[in-house]
Amino acid sequence: MKIQQIRNATLVVEYPGKKFLIDPFLADKGTYPPFPNSVRQDQYNPLVSLPASLDDILSGIDAVIVTHLHLDHFDDTAKEVLPKEIPLFVQNEEDAEEVRKAGFQQVMVLEENTEFGGITLSKTKGEHGRGEILKLAGLVCGVVFSHPSEKTLYVAGDTVWYEGVQEMIEEHQPEIIVVNAGDNQFLEGGSLVMGKEDVHQVAKAAPEATIIASHMEAVNHWILSRQELSSYLQEKEISSQVFIPEDGASYTF
Repeated sequence: MKIQQIRNATLVVEYPGKKFLIDPFLADKGTYPPFPNSVRQDQYNPLVSLPASLDDILSGIDAVIVTHLHLDHFDDTAKEVLPKEIPLFVQNEEDAEEVRKAGFQQVMVLEENTEFGGITLSKTKGEHGRGEILKLAGLVCGVVFSHPSEKTLYVAGDTVWYEGVQEMIEEHQPEIIVVNAGDNQFLEGGSLVMGKEDVHQVAKAAPEATIIASHMEAVNHWILSRQELSSYLQEKEISSQVFIPEDGASYTF
């Protein structure tokens, strides 16, 4: 297995015999207005450039997984540049209909045990915030990758730590976990994704797993920096368990 951090929540995952693009946010730096009611209203999204050319990022991609349809997970550029015939997995039929409207021809809804090329893709629970903000944030999912010859990978998606994540860890026993850990927030409503304490909870729930912190410092409403998370992990003595990749970095397991 090889996991490459592209930018924000965008990942390229190479898993036995297949190459997946997850949550493609592919526009040039500064293409979109800042998310409203949040910090850095003077900075346009994405805040940073892609670490490689689109051709390089898309080379050899066999399938795309979109955990939900927020702009920073499936943007206009992705809709334009991705081949319309590529297999594309989404969380539910409502998202599938929206993606089909963009011209994609092989749109499939993730289930508990979706098979693709000998790989099992399992949709997982997620909560995109806590309390009232959930009504605005909408439904999200994550995905577990499993294969007899490979370690189990859990990509948690845009979720905070809550009992559903605990359940997914207990059910699937992942050896590699990717969490979205920028503690992104609006000025009212609290965290939309994991902050440093949430990451700590994941580490405690899966002490044998390796954790990768994604979704950091790429859109204007991020709160938790890579440096702050790194310092916190050292304080909690779990820095060897949690990787904080720069954009473009990759890991082979």
